[in-house]
Amino acid sequence: MPQDSWSSEVAFENSAVVMNTWRLPNIAELRQAAELVSNYVPETPQFRWPLLCKEAGCELWIKHENHTPTGSFKMRGGLVYMNWLRGEHPEVTGVVSATRGNHGQSIAFAAEQFGLKAIVVVPHGNSREKNEAMLALGAELIEHGETFHDADHYADELTENRGLFRVPSFDPLLVRGVGTYGLELFEHTADLDLVYVPIGWGSGACGLAAVRNALGLQTKIIGVVSKQAPSYSRSIAERKIVDIPPQTRIADGIAIARPHPRAFELVLDQIARVVEVSDDAVEEAMRILFKCTHNVAEGAGAASLAAVLQEREIGAGKRVAAVLTGGNVDTDIYSRVLSSGTSQT
Repeated sequence: MPQDSWSSEVAFENSAVVMNTWRLPNIAELRQAAELVSNYVPETPQFRWPLLCKEAGCELWIKHENHTPTGSFKMRGGLVYMNWLRGEHPEVTGVVSATRGNHGQSIAFAAEQFGLKAIVVVPHGNSREKNEAMLALGAELIEHGETFHDADHYADELTENRGLFRVPSFDPLLVRGVGTYGLELFEHTADLDLVYVPIGWGSGACGLAAVRNALGLQTKIIGVVSKQAPSYSRSIAERKIVDIPPQTRIADGIAIARPHPRAFELVLDQIARVVEVSDDAVEEAMRILFKCTHNVAEGAGAASLAAVLQEREIGAGKRVAAVLTGGNVDTDIYSRVLSSGTSQT
C-alpha cells in the first residue's frame, strides 16, 4: 500500500492552487486538521443500530456526517482550506467555487468564519433547499449550465473576470480536512473489516485512505457510485477516465460525468473496489435508515448503506462501517421517497 502523499508546497498562481506533487496527508497533518476542525465541528457519532445490523446481516456502524452543522462531511475540508488561504494569502477578499450543494455550504460557512466573500456556482435545477442554505450562510449564488461540470467551468471564468480566488471541488487541503471524519471513525471503532463510502470526486474516499494508511490498518475501503452515474466505476474498470453523463434522479451529490484526474489516480490505487447501486436501491436505503435510526439521509449519503445491503453475503460475519455523508435532501423529494414504499432493486 503506497504511502505517497501530497506535498505541502503550494504556489499561488492566477488565483489557483498549484500542487507540485500529490500525496495523501500524513498523521501529523491529519491531527493538525482535526484540531482546527474541532473548533467549529463537534465530533460526529458512529453508532451501531440494532435494527440496521439486522437488515444488513453484519455488525454495521454508521458514521453520521449528517450531524455536522451544515449536514454533511464537506464542511471539514472548507475550514482547512480557508484557514490555509487566510494565512498564506491575506490579500484575498473573495472566493468562488462550484457545487451541487454540500461543498458550497462548506465554502460559504468557512469563508464567513475567515472574513471572506463566497460566490458559489450551481447548475440550473439544483436542490432548492441546498441553494437556500448557501444563501443563508452568506454566499452569492449563481446558476449556470445543466450539470456540475458546466458550473465548474463557469467558476473558472468568474475567477478571471472578477479577480476572485478559485477554490476547487477537489484539492489536497480539502482531503486533509474531510479526512478528520476518518480519524474519528477509525479511532473510535476498532478492527473494521470494510468501510463503504460514496464517491463523487473522491475527497471522502481519499481522506479515509489517508487515515487508514497513517494508522497502519488493513481495512478495505469500498467506493460506492450510482448505477445511473457510473463514470467512476467504469473508469476504474478500464483504468482510464471515461466520460458518462449522469442520469440519477436521487443521488445528486455523486452525479459526476467524469472523475477528477488527480483524485482518480489516488482512488484507483487506494480502494479495494467500486460498487454501483441503483436509484431504487438508494431510495430504499433512505427509507431503511429512517425506519431503523430515524436519521435523514440524502441520496448520496444513503448510497453507502445501499451498497452494504446489496453485498450482504460479503459483509456477513464482518465488522462493517458505512459513511452517511450527508442529510441535505429537499423536503418534497424526501416525502416522495418515504411514501413510495419498498422498491424492487
